[in-house]
Amino acid sequence: MDSLFSPLASRPLADRLRPMTLDDVVGQDHLLAPNAPLGRMMAAKKLASVILWGPPGCGKTTIARLLADAVGLFFTPVSAVASGVGDLRKIFEAAAVRGTTGQGTLLFIDEIHRFNRAQQDVLLPYVEDGTVTLVGATTENPSFELNGALLSRCQVLVLNRLDEPALEGLLKKAEALEARALPVTEEARAALKAMADGDGRYLLGMADSILSLSGEQILDPTALAHLTQRRPPLYDKAQESHYNLISALHKSLRGSDADAALYWFARMIAGGEDPRYIARRLTRFATEDIGLADPQALPLSIAAWEAYERLGSPEGELALAELVLYLATAPKSNAAYVAIKAAMRAAKNYGSLMPPKHILNAPTALMQGLGYGEDYAYDPDQPDGFSGQNYFPENMVRDSFYRPVPRGFEREVKKRLDYWAELRRKRTEG
Repeated sequence: MDSLFSPLASRPLADRLRPMTLDDVVGQDHLLAPNAPLGRMMAAKKLASVILWGPPGCGKTTIARLLADAVGLFFTPVSAVASGVGDLRKIFEAAAVRGTTGQGTLLFIDEIHRFNRAQQDVLLPYVEDGTVTLVGATTENPSFELNGALLSRCQVLVLNRLDEPALEGLLKKAEALEARALPVTEEARAALKAMADGDGRYLLGMADSILSLSGEQILDPTALAHLTQRRPPLYDKAQESHYNLISALHKSLRGSDADAALYWFARMIAGGEDPRYIARRLTRFATEDIGLADPQALPLSIAAWEAYERLGSPEGELALAELVLYLATAPKSNAAYVAIKAAMRAAKNYGSLMPPKHILNAPTALMQGLGYGEDYAYDPDQPDGFSGQNYFPENMVRDSFYRPVPRGFEREVKKRLDYWAELRRKRTEG
């Protein structure tokens, strides 16, 4: 083991355990295996420009450095946060000079999504002509953050968050390096990996703190929680995770999976999402995916929203959680949603057709003379409360926009519509 005073021992554990070859990288076999995209490039000794997209601590920077070593490229790292166009031009000039001696350059841009469109455009000709091989790293969805011209010149490779076996492998490497086991119980070891949330760098940082403890204490989950601060779930309210989690919540509700819906709701709350945004989306779900199959869904959505506004967090979140459970277990129907879409198409297709004259009011003599209101049948005066008159424009063929499903309250609505349709048919034929 390294001496206490050696330079190596003073370095953070994550740095001392940094992989020396691509074979040492854990959790990314889908990219690095011999038949995987990067594995094939390494076998051919020819690296294309790529964008590495993945969560923090999954190995993007390490992989970029090792790719340069594997194919013999000069490694030039920059951060999009601290570098501008001037810095890039100097790098391109040096790469061009290096190229005249047969030495290629791998330009690694960390957090490439932080470059604006103009900065991204500066890269294009140098990536195109091979002055540099670009490897960009991002935690954000490239299709949202990078312009199409740059994406067309790069392969986007998705890195996985490190799973439990990969995290366990890192802990074992740390223990081997330090020649001693982590002083934690099995339950605390599992909690430690859960706290890392797929981030290997974060895991090794916590392991470093634990290994530096003096004494013989073995940490249980409670002691571990006191020692280390729990990492908040990865969640960016303005980016990819925001849209992914609200989609997961919406789809779980639509699939009537109350437990999954409650989980995604909790994930969004834990990540710091504004509960008002969730309330708005739940209200939208009540109208779009439940509709008249359960007429109580919409008023309950408004009531839960108002309850949150009055109570605030965290008490008001219970009202939203109850709404999540109600919506998940309610009968589903998008018949109203489909109906209004169809009616909007008909309104656009038929233009400005006038209503039939018999359903127009006639407040003036002129309008009466033109036939407004003539032969109008007042439905409550009919024996069965139904006149069966035509309410569509005279030059428009009657259509059926609303088709209720045989579920929930819409089952009763369908009976009513079928009853009136039969009365209308009889009176039309009579």
